[in-house]
Amino acid sequence: MSNDELIINGTPVKSRLFLGTGKFGDDSLIPKCIEAGGVQVVTVALRRVDFNSDTDNLIRHIPESCILMPNTHGARNAEEAVRMARLARAAGCGDWVKIEVVSDNKYLLPDNEETLKATEILVKDGFTVMPYMSPDLYAARRMRDAGASSVMPLGAPIGTNKGLKTKELVSILCEEMDIPVVVDAGIGKPSEAAECMETGAAAVLINTAIATAGDPVRMTKAFAMAVEAGRDAYLSGPAAVRDTASRSTPLTGFLRD
Repeated sequence: MSNDELIINGTPVKSRLFLGTGKFGDDSLIPKCIEAGGVQVVTVALRRVDFNSDTDNLIRHIPESCILMPNTHGARNAEEAVRMARLARAAGCGDWVKIEVVSDNKYLLPDNEETLKATEILVKDGFTVMPYMSPDLYAARRMRDAGASSVMPLGAPIGTNKGLKTKELVSILCEEMDIPVVVDAGIGKPSEAAECMETGAAAVLINTAIATAGDPVRMTKAFAMAVEAGRDAYLSGPAAVRDTASRSTPLTGFLRD
């Protein structure tokens, strides 16, 4: 398992726990959480970044050692997502981008069709594109074929903390896709993050469950351990599930029989 390295578009990623930066009551907790969880990939909504401010700039809380992945939260169509990604790169945020295109304000489900359009354009622009998407195999294949570096299916509607409600669909993606599958949105507890990893996910992105926890720093550490345990369990090959009981110790030789 020492050679079990996560590679995204040629870049080695040391931690399979990605961190979102929304909903923190105090942004100064963000670097503490990053350190506690050994986090490397950090996503930030471009709408929360004031590049003209030194005191109210979320970016200043993210260590330079991290991979910054701006996201296009708030984009309602591909055109808006592309514009936001290009602005982020022009402002020095790098080439990684998480595409979020959401036009539904009730359930906040991603629009796979518009997400695909944005993916096609931004890949041609040289971005490392990681689209947030509803877990549909055909859409995931089209995004991969368009050059996406990973796909990021939701586990449950964003911010709900309901857990891996899309498990069967995510499992199909993990089995069929030859690019990393990063479960994003809806994961509420470390045990659910471990479940994602046991399913075969390459990583998980957590925001609400950490940012709104009573102790975000301690919760980040718990998630990091759960992600590592889940990955080890997946690589170890879990035992088969049985419908009937099976003795762990045979009765041969019991009481000298």
